[in-house]
Amino acid sequence: MLAWTIYISFLGALASRLSPSKSLARVIALLTAVTGLAIGLITLHSWQPGELVTITRIGWISRLGIEYHLAADGISLTLVLLTGLAATAGILFSWNIEKRTQEFFAFYLVLIGGVYGVFLSFDLFLLFVFYEIAIIPKYFLIAIWGSAKAGATGEEAGSQREYAAMKLALYSFAGSALVLAGMVATWTATGAATGGHSMSFDALVSANLSTHLQMALFPMVFVGFAVLAGMWPFHTWAPTGHAAAPTAASMLLAGVVMKLGAYGCLRVAMMLFPAGMNPWEFHVLGLGSWREVFALLAVIGIVYGASVALVQRDFKFVIGYSSVSHMGFVLLGLMTLTQIGLDGAVLQMFSHGVIAGLLFAVVGRMVYDRTHTRDLNELGPMQLGRVIPFAAVTFILAGMASIGLPGFSGFIAEFQVLVGAWQSFAWTIVIAGIGILVGIAFTWRALIKAFYGDPTPGAAQHALPPISFPEQLGALLLLASTLAVGLYPRILTDLILPALNSPLFEGLRQGAWR
Repeated sequence: MLAWTIYISFLGALASRLSPSKSLARVIALLTAVTGLAIGLITLHSWQPGELVTITRIGWISRLGIEYHLAADGISLTLVLLTGLAATAGILFSWNIEKRTQEFFAFYLVLIGGVYGVFLSFDLFLLFVFYEIAIIPKYFLIAIWGSAKAGATGEEAGSQREYAAMKLALYSFAGSALVLAGMVATWTATGAATGGHSMSFDALVSANLSTHLQMALFPMVFVGFAVLAGMWPFHTWAPTGHAAAPTAASMLLAGVVMKLGAYGCLRVAMMLFPAGMNPWEFHVLGLGSWREVFALLAVIGIVYGASVALVQRDFKFVIGYSSVSHMGFVLLGLMTLTQIGLDGAVLQMFSHGVIAGLLFAVVGRMVYDRTHTRDLNELGPMQLGRVIPFAAVTFILAGMASIGLPGFSGFIAEFQVLVGAWQSFAWTIVIAGIGILVGIAFTWRALIKAFYGDPTPGAAQHALPPISFPEQLGALLLLASTLAVGLYPRILTDLILPALNSPLFEGLRQGAWR
């Protein structure tokens, strides 16, 4: 049944593009997204913890051992649910799109279909195909419907959108090139080792690749995916892309597209090449394994992203850099190789996807589309906390969730990551803790400057359009999700932990797993 999330998304894209009216295109897109979310929820209701469900498995390119193999475990299902939530909320926040509406929702749903495909693919080549499908619509969504910096008009604004779109595409394709090289090497090596080629994960996991090969392929493939996850220093596409993208695309970029990279790090690099994280026989600058290298880059990203967000004037750039910081927790959790750390990393993928999507919705749709500025110094005197109180309250709640307030999903996710990091790399706790404190500071600063700044003496307040019902519905959907997981995390941890203990991750458990 989960396969229909892919097919319905692509069919919905076609129907939206061929729709004779903008209103019908919106309805088709919303029904498509809601259907995908409903399929995920129905599957969750009947899910048996620890099971790996083969959805479809047929030969595709048999001479190369490539299959159309769709399957799902608890990790896949968690991210399918995230995709359904982000897709539905994104369409609700895009109800005001008037420019080339049919094409907008067509590209949007193609992107969603590609994301579903990545999370459900259990053939490495098939995953790569869906991964590339998801990249292409991002360029058009930003280049055509994106926004520019304050004051930019006409040709200058178009150039800024195209620059951001091209930068995102180039970084994505550069990372994909590394993944492709690793995929070809894996295909060649498994053929030599087993006498037959296969790209399905179950076959690759049991291929017994040599330790030396895994040590070479792991960093190549991990970095290739981590580029899209916003890992420092390959993160620079993220704030630029987030700031230039239209609201729905920003929500998807932060909510699910960055998770494609993190998912690839776990599902491909770590699951297929676990020996690549073994200690080296030497040390470089005190680092003795790729685990330690990537853990260091993760905590640098946590502090760097938060620190840069603290000094931004552009509201969207604040949220963009905060995403870099929060994705650092995902990568740090992956590198702990502890059950609690890995569980926290996957939970943080879900949590950040929901919270960042909500923050971008507030900044892009509720604030920017009404005030036509993202400059915090210009927003402050507008007294938005009084003019559009729903936006202010939503940002306060989303901000509390973002900084890890107990009761929200961000708390339990980051807490598990920190516990895992303490067990594996105790020195990272101090650095990550600094990042958390700076995160509190930039969230508070953005709240005060954007919504509760000092009014300009003698200036009259101008009324702004009220928050529409679709916007309220989208915000409540995301808030309910982060609260539900924060108050009862077993909704997802009962999916994630059994999947991490499945035979697919046996290679990790034989190494430094705790």
